[in-house]
Amino acid sequence: MSEFLQGMGYILRGVKLLARPGIRLFVLVPLLINTLLFTGVIVYGAELISDMIRHLSQQWSWLDWIGWLLWPLFVIVVLTIVFFCFSIIANLIGAPFNGFLAAAVEARISGTRPAGNEGMSGLLREIIEAVKAEAVKFVYFLIRAIPLLILFLIPMVNVVAPAVWILFGAWMMALEYLDFPMSNHGKLFPEIRQTLGQHRALAVGFGLGALLMTMIPVINFIAMPAAVAGATSLWLERIKNR
Repeated sequence: MSEFLQGMGYILRGVKLLARPGIRLFVLVPLLINTLLFTGVIVYGAELISDMIRHLSQQWSWLDWIGWLLWPLFVIVVLTIVFFCFSIIANLIGAPFNGFLAAAVEARISGTRPAGNEGMSGLLREIIEAVKAEAVKFVYFLIRAIPLLILFLIPMVNVVAPAVWILFGAWMMALEYLDFPMSNHGKLFPEIRQTLGQHRALAVGFGLGALLMTMIPVINFIAMPAAVAGATSLWLERIKNR
């Protein structure tokens, strides 16, 4: 139980690390890209609504009032989309930066940076490797998620199914985020899985903390970089040399 709680604590450690010099850049860049993307889409949508209202008013003068209806609806739709999609898109945009973020956190904690890709060519390789790694993890998730979902359909067993699903989600979160610092040291997914299996309480505790953070509105905007930073700290301090 002690290791489980310690694992959860590394999420808070990750949040604190995000503000450190040399780390902020890898958090702000994907967040800025995401913000600019959403701003562009919202401005474009507002222009479409404005053009539509103007067109309707010119065609039928008695529809001058429709702007009072469409603009509030537009604001509600925009707020809904931002609330539910901002963090999802941020994760997709930020994923290629996570290896660099993990390396920056490691340099901050240990004073040494893992050997890795640098520059634009390094970023392109990082993107390719990130896509490959996510594909492997997705297949791993799918093979196990389908049988677990069937548990919800079995009488009596479905009582414990939610708890099993949450624990599985926590384990997947641990695999997802600890992959970044460990792959920076040449660890492949099977080895990562085996290593975390030897520290299961720490890993599941950390994963549950990350899972809970993704469920908190607004806070979930920084859940991914905080989890990467926390995972790097956990790897260096509790797993790497054991």
